[in-house]
Amino acid sequence: MSDRRTIDELSIEELEQILALRKRQAREATLRRLKGEGRIVDLSSVEEPASQPAPNASPAGAPLVRSRYRTVELDSGAAARRRRVFPWRAVRDRFLLLVEVGALIGLVLVIVGIEQTRQELNRDVAVARDAGKPTAEPTPLLSAVVLPSGHKPPSADGVVEPNFDEIPAHLRAYVQSVTPLPIPTAGPGQPTRIVIPALGVDAQIVPGTDWEQLKKGVGHQPGAANPGERGNLVLAAHNDVFGEIFRDLDQLAPGDEVVVYSIDRVYRYRVTETRLVEPTDVEVMSSTSEPTATLISCYPYRVDTQRIVVFASLQS
Repeated sequence: MSDRRTIDELSIEELEQILALRKRQAREATLRRLKGEGRIVDLSSVEEPASQPAPNASPAGAPLVRSRYRTVELDSGAAARRRRVFPWRAVRDRFLLLVEVGALIGLVLVIVGIEQTRQELNRDVAVARDAGKPTAEPTPLLSAVVLPSGHKPPSADGVVEPNFDEIPAHLRAYVQSVTPLPIPTAGPGQPTRIVIPALGVDAQIVPGTDWEQLKKGVGHQPGAANPGERGNLVLAAHNDVFGEIFRDLDQLAPGDEVVVYSIDRVYRYRVTETRLVEPTDVEVMSSTSEPTATLISCYPYRVDTQRIVVFASLQS
């Protein structure tokens, strides 16, 4: 007599029995199908010595599935789960990864070591080169340690002394030991006159920039270039004594014209820059690769603790 109760009326034990029955029926149907296809070997019909069981025989005559490569037990029970395959491939991949990481770290360390060695060699070479050179003493440009147009007057006996307040202590002995450059004889290429239209300046230029020469006008620094020559034409004058020729030098703007005369030619310069510097910044008198002019005076007016420097370039 069939049981007509619904699923809700069945107990848990009855449902488990029904589920096990259905699984067994499905498994038997699968076995019958595989047997019909010739993919199952029935070991019960094969006679083998009891002492030498087949290596692939399943326990209790469990059916086997014949595959292309090997015979595998169809039953995936506890015995099959206990058989684990060691993951050789994963171990190999991890080992290779560690080898690659170690090689990369080693390469980085080698590069860092090479760079450190290179820097050390460069330092050693620099030290070796400097060891064979004499100690460099400060070499004032154009034999000067301060810019011209200073306000140090002559002493009582008429000897012009440098203004030691403007000279660094380590250069004072040098100044005392250097013979001043002689005032050059005026030649045809030397400047004779300067005109600055923007300031209303029209003054003569004399050779030399010492105290006596700057009484006469604008001084031409000994050793500097002549007008029109490649190099730096350095001119200096006072701002508050002896005519105050360069008093308004700070009013010049880029583009203003500075006209310098020699005996037979006229040279026109254009202002490019104005700068305030310390009296010891003699680098502004350095020679240049192009024809330029540099105008120098004390600054500010009647204080004279700095120098004002105007740079100009020759117009073609």
